[in-house]
Amino acid sequence: MATPINLSESESQFFQDLVPPESFNIKKIQMEEFTKRHSLLKNRVVLITSGGTTVPLESRTVRFIDNFSIGTRGATSAEYFLKQGYAVLFLHRHRSLQPFFQRVEKNILDILSVSENDPTVITGEISYPSLAKSLAPVVKDYHKYKNEGMLSMVEFTTLTEYLILLRAASEAMQACGREGMVYLAAAVADFYVPRGLMPEHKIQSSEGALKLTLEMTPKMLKPLVKEWSPNAFVISFKLETDQSLLIEKSRNALLVYQHQMVIANILETRKKEVFIVTMDAEEILRLSDEELAAGREIEEPLIDKLVEHHTTLLLS
Repeated sequence: MATPINLSESESQFFQDLVPPESFNIKKIQMEEFTKRHSLLKNRVVLITSGGTTVPLESRTVRFIDNFSIGTRGATSAEYFLKQGYAVLFLHRHRSLQPFFQRVEKNILDILSVSENDPTVITGEISYPSLAKSLAPVVKDYHKYKNEGMLSMVEFTTLTEYLILLRAASEAMQACGREGMVYLAAAVADFYVPRGLMPEHKIQSSEGALKLTLEMTPKMLKPLVKEWSPNAFVISFKLETDQSLLIEKSRNALLVYQHQMVIANILETRKKEVFIVTMDAEEILRLSDEELAAGREIEEPLIDKLVEHHTTLLLS
């Protein structure tokens, strides 16, 4: 049985202030059915969170705080997990990159055309041979995993939506037991405006300079590890700009939250190298300039390693 977590007063208040989105119950059922079905099929399942979270400044939101994440790591990782046989529950920011869709570099409208004989018929024709050659295996893989029911995608936009759905998704992962993995690649806002302090209407620029007081977002990793999904293999991410802090802060996170692994990276080199940090060891994965030029992605060897670690854990 999971060990109960005593949330602080601020954390408890934070959860009380969360308002589920209108579609919450539909998404909750979708996630529960997905994990239960794959548990019965004896498939490994990974919950991937991807993209950034917005922090609204008004209840009827016009302005919000955002970050630079577009979900590249999460979407790319999802593809490699699928190729390793994992079913993927993909919790992603609305309009962020999605598995396979990110490979379509050409504007989709350049590929589609309307039939001259029937204006209600849209056809697809790629007049760029190189594009057709690169796109064909992507289209094939997308339909393969979609038809097999191996990929389920759930959207969020705001910090509130993300945290409510993360809790529901993590609880749904309990059906998978130790066969489940939680891969927290989303860029979650560290600060937010409490609902009680948020103006209802658009903030007027005529009122002069804007001064904001933001609260710290409670860390959800501890209840996730101890309560929401206690048997899953949990992986968090640490992004820093100072190399000297990277490993120390990663190890500290492992001590505090008691999960299995941190993927650590430096902002400028995150697409070229990552550190896999556990309590016992650290390992660096690095792509050469030649590999990068050839189009290899750091997520490929990273997911290989994570699957290897997960397998070792299951066999222990």
